[in-house]
Amino acid sequence: MFISEFTEYLLFEKQYSKHTVIAYEADLKSFLEFYQEEYAALTMQEANYSQIRSWIVKLVEAGVSNRTINRKISSLKTYYKFLLKIEEIDKSPLVKHQALKVSRKLQIPFSQQEVEDVLLTLTDDHNFESIRDRLIVELFYATGIRRIELVDLKLSDIDMSKGQIKVLGKRNKERYLPLLSSVQETVRKYLAVRKTLVVQEASFLFLTKKGVKIYETLVYRIINSYFSKASSKVKKSPHILRHSFATHLLNEGANLNAVKELLGHSSLAATQVYTHHSVAQLAKVYEQSHPRNKK
Repeated sequence: MFISEFTEYLLFEKQYSKHTVIAYEADLKSFLEFYQEEYAALTMQEANYSQIRSWIVKLVEAGVSNRTINRKISSLKTYYKFLLKIEEIDKSPLVKHQALKVSRKLQIPFSQQEVEDVLLTLTDDHNFESIRDRLIVELFYATGIRRIELVDLKLSDIDMSKGQIKVLGKRNKERYLPLLSSVQETVRKYLAVRKTLVVQEASFLFLTKKGVKIYETLVYRIINSYFSKASSKVKKSPHILRHSFATHLLNEGANLNAVKELLGHSSLAATQVYTHHSVAQLAKVYEQSHPRNKK
């Protein structure tokens, strides 16, 4: 069914990250399992839209969110486009598919004070986990880095002489992010306490106390734990810190294109999702400052 060829195409030609390719492959296998059970079919090349629709219905009935279903169908669409490319099929069964409607959830960023409150709790410079967690919070908030990008950071990605880090983003695109002097100081403190570990995966920057590479769920738990004590907001995750980074920069007058480059977005449309709070800030300033509003 050309699944291995498809994943190689995503990795090497499209330059998707391993994390993304694993997700695509899981979506394909999920559909294949359904397809073979329901229709006793052997290959996905034979699937038609009616059969795919029946899978969608089953997912909806199982309580899977529209957002997740859309992601799964997007994986299928990309797979069928690949089959078209290598001339294994003449027409994609999803050519006329319309994505399910998804309600946009408003993601509320942390306030600057909430971030400061968390950093105030992370002042033990001699405790490995405390200084590591402080650096994680500072990097998210000072650079807008993604969670997987932070997890994959290597020691060689830090250039203290230039005050920057190299980040490997989506589709293996590299970008260089400046480090504030305060973050550079935290990096130095972290590297000092890191030397006290029995290190097993030495190339990676962030480690657990057992000396192995940190993992995504642990990073989520770290952020959620500290911000649960400082914030009453419903969602407390690494992505909200990234969201806060972008929103606060825009509120302070940063150029949208500059924020786009820092976030590693391929288009302005992806960055503009962060601007609604900036518009709210502008409206507040406008109401307070406009002469007509003072009459």
